[in-house]
Amino acid sequence: MTVPGSAAIWTMPDFDEHERVEVIHDRASGLTAIVALHSTHLGPGAGGTRFWHYPQPLAAVRDALRLSRGMSYKNALAGLPLGGGKAVVLLDEQRTKTPEMLAAFGDAIEALGGAYVTAEDVGASEADMEAIHQRTEHVCGLPVAEGQAGGDPGPYTAQGIFFGIKAAVAHRLGRADMDGVHVAVQGCGSVGGGVARLLAGEGARVTLADIDRTKAEALAVELGGNCVPTEQIMQVACDVFSPNALGAILDDASIPQLDCAIVAGGANNQLARAEHGEMLRERGILYAPDYVINAGGIINVGLEYLARRAGETCSASTVMERIGGIARKLTAIWEESERSGTGAHEVADRMAREAIGRGE
Repeated sequence: MTVPGSAAIWTMPDFDEHERVEVIHDRASGLTAIVALHSTHLGPGAGGTRFWHYPQPLAAVRDALRLSRGMSYKNALAGLPLGGGKAVVLLDEQRTKTPEMLAAFGDAIEALGGAYVTAEDVGASEADMEAIHQRTEHVCGLPVAEGQAGGDPGPYTAQGIFFGIKAAVAHRLGRADMDGVHVAVQGCGSVGGGVARLLAGEGARVTLADIDRTKAEALAVELGGNCVPTEQIMQVACDVFSPNALGAILDDASIPQLDCAIVAGGANNQLARAEHGEMLRERGILYAPDYVINAGGIINVGLEYLARRAGETCSASTVMERIGGIARKLTAIWEESERSGTGAHEVADRMAREAIGRGE
């Protein structure tokens, strides 16, 4: 399988023994999408669909490969009976998304026979998931009654990150509370903004940055925090740097400029390369592997999907109990990292690969 202007997908650096990569094109609706299934060892590959404009199609393939692997690891360490999958829908420059495209995408998921379960991701909404659900049952994150699992995964993702940051502060700083702890939050969207509100609610001091400066400034006023330009947030002197926007931000150039004790946030694929996790360890910076700390959203929608398929319901309180396990998992990873002298990212990867039957 190839993408125009690229080598075969299985020769790409981000190809990691993926079980299946589907390129979907529907001429009538104009849909072009990629579905990547990394592992179905634990169950159907579950992960959101990203609706995005990719000037270079190869970037869409890279996203699908990297993010699907991350979902395998995330679902495994969250203890869910789900594998790892991800989809990207390639939009035009105007971000055109029509009902016909959503219907065609739903049909494509249905044709996979339950091997892939989709959910909301960047560029998608609950309404989109409902439209796709008209064509297939293999959708999670649908609107639900109050007090039930499901719906918008953002608040649950934020809650898990908040629990993870508190665990990191306890582990590295020896603090049992967040009062006065300084957290620099990169990204003020649904997840980053939610994390900032939870932190401020427990007395943390927040410094914020977002590509939408107006949004960051408004949130800073709301929370009594500060706002800095996006290009400065990673250099802020703080206790915790919390990346909740772009991935691949921790690299050769940025890591030496960090002025923090902890990196803990929800952005996917924060390490530009695996060796950057070791760079963080060598600098004495505690790192929370992203696919562990940001698992709250998939725990929510995954439990909703599994309960629905079983003809049952799952309560929001059950979801929150499971999300509480994120802090315990992170602490176990950090303790093993210290015992073994290896980076937290390596420890987490090893645990995940063993869980999906790909251990050494």
